[in-house]
Amino acid sequence: MSATEKNEKLSKKIKDIQAIPNAKLVFQDEVHFNVQTDISAIWAEKGSTPKIKSKPGKDKVSYSGFVIPSTGELFTDKPDMFTFETTISSIRSFLSAYPLNDGEKYYLVMDNAPWHKKAKRLIKENANADYSDIRNQVVFVYLPPYSPDLNPIEQVWRITRRDAKNNKYFSDKYELEDTLDSYYSVLAAPNITLKQLCSFSL
Repeated sequence: MSATEKNEKLSKKIKDIQAIPNAKLVFQDEVHFNVQTDISAIWAEKGSTPKIKSKPGKDKVSYSGFVIPSTGELFTDKPDMFTFETTISSIRSFLSAYPLNDGEKYYLVMDNAPWHKKAKRLIKENANADYSDIRNQVVFVYLPPYSPDLNPIEQVWRITRRDAKNNKYFSDKYELEDTLDSYYSVLAAPNITLKQLCSFSL
């Protein structure tokens, strides 16, 4: 399947969801931000060679993010690693932070990462009450295979790097975490930036 065909398939799926009464669309994904400085294009005097310090090492800050495209609201959780257990925990944290009204249901778009696939399988196939809280509130929406880039929440990570991460020196992971937390706290409220950025082109 070509990239265009994948995009058209997902567009139709999202259009169908938006036509369902009381359906609330959400995009989810995870990301790592390394403490090392990321270099991108910058303005500098012609002939000069700007230098930016970078912290050595592999320290990183990790986020699980959920975007509600109808309002632009961003919810973030910070798992230490990405596993099916942390996926389930993050979904529950999101549901607790954004409770549904009677009759509503979340339609949650996630990529096909192995930990996502296991979490979804457990939630859907486990007939006991362990995951009934999620089953009762969430319908999982699958991206086409090998196309995580189609998830609009990827644009959130892109602008994070541009606005809060690139060309900046962080002395340790805690300074990076504080910077990112402050950046995301603004996007937690309804905002036009993510509402426009994460509206899927139909």
